[in-house]
Amino acid sequence: IVYACIAARMRPFSEVRFAMQEMINGRPGKLSSDPSLSLLERPWPNAQTGELLVRMEQDNSLAGNFYAARVNYSTGPGIRRMRPDWVSIVSGINGDAADPTQLEAEPIAYIYHVPGQTARLISAENVGHFSPEPDPISTWRGMSWLTPVIREVQADEYATNHKAKWYQNGAALSTVISYDASLTPQQFAEYVRLFNENHRGPKKAFETLHIGGGGDATVIGSELKTDFRAIQGAGETRIASAAGVGAIIARFSEGLQGSSLNQGNYAAAKRQFSDMLLRPNWRAAAGALSKFTSPPENHRLWYDTYDVEFLKED
Repeated sequence: IVYACIAARMRPFSEVRFAMQEMINGRPGKLSSDPSLSLLERPWPNAQTGELLVRMEQDNSLAGNFYAARVNYSTGPGIRRMRPDWVSIVSGINGDAADPTQLEAEPIAYIYHVPGQTARLISAENVGHFSPEPDPISTWRGMSWLTPVIREVQADEYATNHKAKWYQNGAALSTVISYDASLTPQQFAEYVRLFNENHRGPKKAFETLHIGGGGDATVIGSELKTDFRAIQGAGETRIASAAGVGAIIARFSEGLQGSSLNQGNYAAAKRQFSDMLLRPNWRAAAGALSKFTSPPENHRLWYDTYDVEFLKED
C-alpha cells in the first residue's frame, strides 16, 4: 500500500524538466535553456533528470529529506545523492550565542557518515536539501508523510499477516486438542510436533484429521469471517490521503468502484493531486537544486511542465 502511494507520487513527479525563468518586475516570464542546466540533465553517470527526481521523491516519502552534494566524477562535475539516515545537520549561531537577539542556530554544514568509514563534513553551500513537508519539531528537517499514518500502516500489516496465518494454519483459525492426562511432557511435546508436521499449512487444508493417544480435537473456527476488504479499504484510503494522492490516483479498491470510476471524478482527483502536491513539490525541488546551477541575471531555476502528459486535460 505504501509502495503504491510512493509510486503514484514518484512517476508523474519525475516527468518534469528544468529551465531558467526570466523575472520581469517581480513577475515570472519565459522559460529558456542555459549551459548550467547540464548538471541537472546528467546528475551522475548514466543518469538523467528523471532519475534525480525519482530519488528526490523516494527519499522525501521515506525519510522526509533528500540531500545531494556537488562532487567530481571521472566524467566531470556531478551530483551525489546522500542517504538521508546517514546525514546530520550542523547548525551554529552567527555571532554571540548569549546575544538575546539570536533566536536560533542556522545550518552551516552537513555531516555524511557512511558506517565503517570516516565522516565527511560538507559545507552548506555545496549541499542541496529538499524537504517539502517540514517537521514541526525540527526547524531544518523535513518529515515523511508516513509519520502521521504509522498506525494505519501497522494495522494494514497486521490484517495482511492475519490472513496469511489463516491460510498457513490449514485454513482454520484454531484447533483445540485435549490429550489424556496420563501423557508425560515428553509424549505431549512429541504429539504437538507430529500434529504440526502433518496438519499445518495450506497444503494440508481440508484433510481428515487423525490423532491418537486418547486425544479429542475440537475446531473452534474454520472460516475467515472478518470483512478484511472493508477494514483494509478504509485504512488504504487514509494512507492515500496522507500521501496526497487519494484512493483514485493510487488505484486502490475504494477508488475503483461505483461513482469513483466516473470520468469527472478522476479528472477532479488528478487536478487536485497536481495542484496540491506536484506543483508545490516541483517548486521546492527547483529551490533545492538551484545551488547546482548558475542562473543568469534576473532569472531563476524553475520547472517546465510542457511535456508532462499527466497534466494534460485529454
